[in-house]
Amino acid sequence: MSRPNIILITADQWRGDCLGAVGHPTIRTPNLDALAADSVLFRNHYCTTAPCSPARASLYTGLYQMNHRVVQNGAPLADGLDTLAKAGRRAGYRPTLFGYTDTALDPRVLAPDDPALTTYENVLPGMDVRQLLLEDDKAWVSWLKKRGHDIETRFDAHTPPMEPGERVSMLPPCYGADETATAFLLEKMEDWLDEQQGGDAPFFAHLSFIRPHPPFVVPEPYNSMYDGSLEVDGAGHNSTPGFDRHASPTAEAASHPFAELMMDHNRLSSFLTYDEAGNPKPEGLVRDLSSHDVSRIRALYYGMITEVDAAIGRLIASLKARGLWENTVFIFTSDHAEMMGDHWLLGKGGFHAQSYHIPLMIRTPEGGRGETVSAFTSSADIFPTLLEILGEEATNALDGTSLMEHVCGNPVGGWRDSAFYEFDFRAQRSSRADLKARMRQEECSLAVLRDETFHYVHIPGFAALLFDLQKDPQCLVNVAEEEAYLRTRLIYAEKLLDLRARHMDETLARYVMTPDGATITD
Repeated sequence: MSRPNIILITADQWRGDCLGAVGHPTIRTPNLDALAADSVLFRNHYCTTAPCSPARASLYTGLYQMNHRVVQNGAPLADGLDTLAKAGRRAGYRPTLFGYTDTALDPRVLAPDDPALTTYENVLPGMDVRQLLLEDDKAWVSWLKKRGHDIETRFDAHTPPMEPGERVSMLPPCYGADETATAFLLEKMEDWLDEQQGGDAPFFAHLSFIRPHPPFVVPEPYNSMYDGSLEVDGAGHNSTPGFDRHASPTAEAASHPFAELMMDHNRLSSFLTYDEAGNPKPEGLVRDLSSHDVSRIRALYYGMITEVDAAIGRLIASLKARGLWENTVFIFTSDHAEMMGDHWLLGKGGFHAQSYHIPLMIRTPEGGRGETVSAFTSSADIFPTLLEILGEEATNALDGTSLMEHVCGNPVGGWRDSAFYEFDFRAQRSSRADLKARMRQEECSLAVLRDETFHYVHIPGFAALLFDLQKDPQCLVNVAEEEAYLRTRLIYAEKLLDLRARHMDETLARYVMTPDGATITD
């Protein structure tokens, strides 16, 4: 492959099932559906962990959380680890950021008073920054103000007028469809693309969209594109996709102590900027929302997805108009997914697949068109894939594997037969005195193995979970203690142990010092 242009897009908190191309019955993603027909679509793609910083650390390093050790937002990424930005520079590219990487820098290489120590919203080392967009949205808010909006903060921008009698407003905010944070970043990138035309060097851009991450608000026409009610057909069933969950939050919490822990930590203030009266910072828990409220949030989430889809369509059209498309590697994915009311939760984390199943499409100049890969793939595979495209070797051992054989339609032997992901719950532990008394921070890491048949969860300090996906695809009935499943539980526990053993860091483990010098053993 000649040196291509590279564009890596992450759309924050996008569920893997929320694409028309994979058969979602409601959502409209015409531009990504068209991309699926012009690329390779990975149907069983999972991130390695959540939330944002840990998930992005895996995406950027090709490592599982147990090796990169970014265990929560604010945990630093070790400076010595190789990343896609460092590799891009070794290959002669200038990786350029539009958005954010949520990287906390290694404090060991910073001066004691360095302001980078006060935030996890730093930039992945090796990235040039063309347009930064942090959580405070200040750059976007300033842009809106220049366009005539009388606002001062992101709260002003993200709080729609309240609808009488509604807990969740679906009215549009003050800005229009061409003024979203998505549109803001895309405008900056299109300006940059103009500067790349006619240049001798290929480019490498990371476009990091914040949407469909909450707060859940979206302008016209996307705010009313999807019905926010739970429609019921003549047989009394929901005619829009329902929720995978127990009949009540009480029943869900009673299903397992860890389910209760996650629900008790799932606060409304993380998802809505307003309360019933339009005041900031709502009180209460997500479990207190009615099904009607969550259905309205889901409709807004779908609208946010379709808004980002429109922007991606505009970007692809821009690349084609500039004559850049044919020689561009184009990767679309997310950092992690979204519960969206399943198991009485919003957001990400825990052990359910809805938080970890994410989209992935890869288009390369020489790769497949309209192909679908059903093998289990991981966000840790993105960096190794880019390494192969760049013609570079990693400077440390990786957990992921290049996807280029899949992309090029070649048979891949010995591929993984399950998804693996982790979740570090020390943040949940910190709010529970009983957990702090009986568990150390380093014990607060669950691990999941999920294949086509079973979903196995190991949680230190808690009973294991096992779900029979053939009988219970919603993961509502834990069969781990049932006698008929004890052997299956043991098999999956051993598989998990085997996986952890295979992925212990090998960066220096294969070196041995001999009279002839350092030798790599096989």
